[in-house]
Amino acid sequence: MIAARPALSRRLRLMGAAISIGAASMLSSVPAFARGPDGIADMTEKVIDAVVNISTSQTIEAKGGAMPQLPPGSPFEEFFDDFFKNRRGPGGKGGDKGGEFQPRKTNSLGSGFIVDASGLVVTNNHVIADADEINVILNDGTKIKAEVVGIDKKTDLAVLRIKPPKPLTAVKFGDSDKIRLGDWVVAIGNPFSLGGTVTAGIVSAKNRDISQGPYDSYIQTDAAINRGNSGGPLFNLDGEVIGVNTLIISPTGGSIGLGFAVPSKTVAGVVEQLEKYGELRRGWLGVRIQQVTDEIAESLNIKPARGALVAGVDDKGPAKPAGIEPGDVVVKFDGKDVKDPKDLSRIVADTAVGKEVDVVVIRKGNEETRKVTLGRLEDNDKVQQANAKPKDEPVEKPVTQKALGLDLASLSKDLRTKYKIKDSVKGVIVTGVEGTSDAAEKRMSAGDVIVEVAQEAVSSAADIKNRVEKLKKDGKKSVLLLVSNGDGELRFVALSVQ
Repeated sequence: MIAARPALSRRLRLMGAAISIGAASMLSSVPAFARGPDGIADMTEKVIDAVVNISTSQTIEAKGGAMPQLPPGSPFEEFFDDFFKNRRGPGGKGGDKGGEFQPRKTNSLGSGFIVDASGLVVTNNHVIADADEINVILNDGTKIKAEVVGIDKKTDLAVLRIKPPKPLTAVKFGDSDKIRLGDWVVAIGNPFSLGGTVTAGIVSAKNRDISQGPYDSYIQTDAAINRGNSGGPLFNLDGEVIGVNTLIISPTGGSIGLGFAVPSKTVAGVVEQLEKYGELRRGWLGVRIQQVTDEIAESLNIKPARGALVAGVDDKGPAKPAGIEPGDVVVKFDGKDVKDPKDLSRIVADTAVGKEVDVVVIRKGNEETRKVTLGRLEDNDKVQQANAKPKDEPVEKPVTQKALGLDLASLSKDLRTKYKIKDSVKGVIVTGVEGTSDAAEKRMSAGDVIVEVAQEAVSSAADIKNRVEKLKKDGKKSVLLLVSNGDGELRFVALSVQ
């Protein structure tokens, strides 16, 4: 090896020092937000003991079949014989089940967190659903059997109770309404059954509706959330729970930066009611609502398009005696602005049963305020029965007219029978829809009944044609139809008249 000359060696040392100084300078110049916040470790130490693992077991029936028939003397005969004997009951006969496999237990792990030092634990409903046994595993490894206080399937939340040998570390809920896009958040949970794991990211979006339930308003985050994180807390940097990690969108099952958490504002209300009542008692307005599209807004003279359009009013609901009608657009409820139907559903559900509230509606271009005393939402499914069409009854061919790309006819007994239209439904029936029409694009179909045109009742196809012609002369671009299905469920449809 040839030694470097003294001058060259000195230059190399100087270059090395310059490189080191330059690298240190580059590191020190990295913006703080690029390195992440400094308080994550300190915050994690304070809350980690409040995050728990949820271990569940469930007994399932394992369906089996007969042992495969192998040729006599087959080299696999002994192997299969031993295998099936080990999987079956005593003597290889499957106990009392005639050769079927015995029931077996399956185990799964999720996450949760303690909200009361006495032993109240929050998790996801899907983490503990159908479990025969639920255990909460504390951060120090202590395993405690848990009882279900209550569940809420619509928000996928559950509350458990454990009896710890000593007071536990608990965490508090923060205000999810105050978080901003770009705020740092920390997820702690049990991904892939690895035990307590901490990941960090930012709030990517708020009020996400991903069609998981009627009250969707998820916080979206890019903090890594994987299998087993379900039910775990999403913290702000103050160590407050601002969400419950519930699901991810991923083609692989692992995190790709699309995680969703139920906001703490929703969670806190659910936990309070489950602890108090063991069930949810949600407010009920008694209306069916739909989106106010630009076309509907133009038809109703509402600018800009906003609110929740009342498509139907329950005869036994609180809205009926308050004077709320189909065609009203709810723009404010109990002092809170209503931007869309989801907004109204969430606000009503979160309002106390029996509370009298002001409901602001737009009716024919004017704002009106109605006082409503909320009822309680019942979750009972309604069973609807339709009368079968008599087999030998002759069917009279209807006389139809065309308008708006629709074949229209007056409601007759035969048409009611054919399309299973209740006697209480009044209007003009659609017997056909042109495939290239605006009506087809808006998903109108044969059997729909047009009840109103431009908020006026119709009883014949001629009524509809006359109303449409008048709207054209008045320069209107669209016409608002109130449409019913056979069971009397209403919706509004705006069709182009051009």
